[in-house]
Amino acid sequence: MDSADQREFHEFVSARSPAFMRLAYLLTAGDQHAAEDLLQTSLAKTAVKWNRIDDPDRYLRQVMYRQQISWWRRRREFAVPEVPDRQSADGTHDVERRIMVQQALGKLTAKQRAVLVLRYFEDHSESTVAATLGCSIGTVRSTAHRALARLLQLCPELHDLYNRSKAAP
Repeated sequence: MDSADQREFHEFVSARSPAFMRLAYLLTAGDQHAAEDLLQTSLAKTAVKWNRIDDPDRYLRQVMYRQQISWWRRRREFAVPEVPDRQSADGTHDVERRIMVQQALGKLTAKQRAVLVLRYFEDHSESTVAATLGCSIGTVRSTAHRALARLLQLCPELHDLYNRSKAAP
């Protein structure tokens, strides 16, 4: 990488790191250290091919998803604390719900998490998600359907939110 490419890469990293850190945090189910590792590894892989990349955002996003899935396949198990049985009446319901969702996301496969993040957090079309993950649109649809069903099973408190979002115009 020559000095112009290095400068361009550093500018890209400076400008886009916060957004990609949030994405890494979601992909790792809220594990800050794993998110930092994921982003760092993905940036290193992106830097190697920097001068051949047309769309750096898309390329880095794709590397992150594939890297996370690869790591998940190697581990195949991870510890997730139990979901609390009850809700608090002291105004912490939103925090508890966020924790429950985070724990439920941690129980999904890396591919299911990636599809949900791309489709619903980043609001990408099914075709964009398919291209990013290197799979068919049908696979994106079925994975999203199964992942949402599993998420609702793991976190029943989301049923009301999910039903309201389906009813919204």
